[in-house]
Amino acid sequence: MLPIDVAAHSSRWRRRHPLDKAVLGLGLTALAITLPPWPGSVLVLVTALALLLGPAGVSARKVWRAWRVPLAFCVTGAITLTVQIGAPGAVISAAPHGTERALEVLLRSSAASLGVLLFAFTTPVTDLLTWLLRLGVPAPVIDVALVMYRMIFLLLASVRSIREAQAARLGHTTRSAAFRSLAGLGATAFVKAFDRAGRMQGGLAGRGYDGTLRVLASGPPVSRRFVSLALALLAALVVLTLVLERLLP
Repeated sequence: MLPIDVAAHSSRWRRRHPLDKAVLGLGLTALAITLPPWPGSVLVLVTALALLLGPAGVSARKVWRAWRVPLAFCVTGAITLTVQIGAPGAVISAAPHGTERALEVLLRSSAASLGVLLFAFTTPVTDLLTWLLRLGVPAPVIDVALVMYRMIFLLLASVRSIREAQAARLGHTTRSAAFRSLAGLGATAFVKAFDRAGRMQGGLAGRGYDGTLRVLASGPPVSRRFVSLALALLAALVVLTLVLERLLP
């Protein structure tokens, strides 16, 4: 399993209803997008980090490993706003107010990504899909998502074993050998994916599959107290942002 999936299954909020965590995590994401970048997005970022490292019980190392990829995209997107192409007298020049806009985009996007990570680090995919099924999402869509979710880990395990076998046969000693190994890895993974899909289809057909994967799904009820506290926290962030926006320059 991926580290974020392991963290979700071992989270302190693992047994909470997905709606509880969606109100909090996705609510923080919505605030990061709608509130002013300063100080709104900063407050959302700090709050999301505090919840992840505190009540949710996620280690700082896991948070950084998961956050650094979207953060890199945020930084890359923000940098492009600092320059303009085709300005009079120069092919590339500094954009007017580019640094300010880049900082605003960086604050909004990084804070919003932490809100999503708060939900992802505390909600396993299986719980999320079960909740979506109860909300009325068509069962075939949920079944396809569950199968794809399972296939991802199977293919990652296959790719890891193939790479280890190639490395044991000195398949990465030179650049040309590395390219050949990479091509072989892609071809083998493609064949294995089709083979596993065929075997899965045969297994489902042998078990009388009729279009729906029936599993036992029992989860905790929605916690009104948790939802109320989450809404109160979101409201407090909005009020604090409006107050600080007037007090701070």
